[in-house]
Amino acid sequence: MRALIIDDERLARKELMKLLEEHPSIEVVGEAANADEAITLINELNPDLLFLDIQMPGKTGFQLLEELDSVPLVVFTTAYDEFALKAFEVNALDYLLKPIQAERLSETILKIAEKERAKTAAIRGEGEKKLGLNDQVFVKDGERCWFVSLSNIRLFESDGNYIKVYFDTNRPMIHKSLNALDEKLDERAFFRASRKHIINLSWVEGIEPWFNGGLMVKLRGGDKVEVSRRQAAKFKDMMSL
Repeated sequence: MRALIIDDERLARKELMKLLEEHPSIEVVGEAANADEAITLINELNPDLLFLDIQMPGKTGFQLLEELDSVPLVVFTTAYDEFALKAFEVNALDYLLKPIQAERLSETILKIAEKERAKTAAIRGEGEKKLGLNDQVFVKDGERCWFVSLSNIRLFESDGNYIKVYFDTNRPMIHKSLNALDEKLDERAFFRASRKHIINLSWVEGIEPWFNGGLMVKLRGGDKVEVSRRQAAKFKDMMSL
């Protein structure tokens, strides 16, 4: 697995690299001292895993993740344990407190291997593609942030210059246009129901005729979304009606 180490402390980066020499399954392909350097390397190297410091000069680790469309596996590394609760709130793979202990790192490597096996089994045989149900995204709204599997997001709703993201009982708002999001999502998994909505097809529970030749779609959990007349024929075809 190809990893990128992101930490503003050079000695911390070197120490982690030395500890990782005991784990040949992890190949360190680069290191960055700040978020801007990291974003450039992520775009160039496309790593599978980030060892990410939280508190850095300029942008924090959380702000870095907010700028990524698709988020690799993330292990937070920091000397500040008050960030632990927030790190787990975003559902990072793991959290390592500095100075990192070899035994604790070994536990993390086992988690990484297990996660990678599950991902490989889910997407075996697939090539490069748009964001699908097996991918995860980073969602930030104010001080709250989450890693969310796209399979758990049932609905995207446009609200001015923002998008409301529906998952579990959460409704965070992200600053992005629905058109830009639509271009990134796999059309086999997500459907542009109207000018205001994108739905996760795997969450569709019921369909009924609606006004002016449109459809009303009911999602698991109770949400209802109107499919515009223009999109209704395409939707029926996709759902084999």
